[in-house]
Amino acid sequence: MFPISSTNEEKVLVSINPTTAAGNPATVDGIPVWTVVSGDCTLEPSADGLSCYIISGQPNVANLIEVSADADLDAEEVRTITETIVYTVVAAEAQALGIVSAVEPK
Repeated sequence: MFPISSTNEEKVLVSINPTTAAGNPATVDGIPVWTVVSGDCTLEPSADGLSCYIISGQPNVANLIEVSADADLDAEEVRTITETIVYTVVAAEAQALGIVSAVEPK
């Protein structure tokens, strides 16, 4: 599992980089699929499926996201590999006081 966190005002760009068991670059068959397994975040995957924006939902909600792809390059066989992201959303904190002034008659 891969942990990620952000505030409820942010979105996070996540990318995958498929590799072989020896750590060399590898290709996958088709477009990887991104899925929210639990939680209330939203996903905006790229057209090729190799990256995805995770858009935060409510703070303190457990979000599990899976990305899966077919590792077998043979069109007649499917061997799905999956990675899981644990996405934590925290409430955005105050960063400025925003002083406002008003002039009133005496």
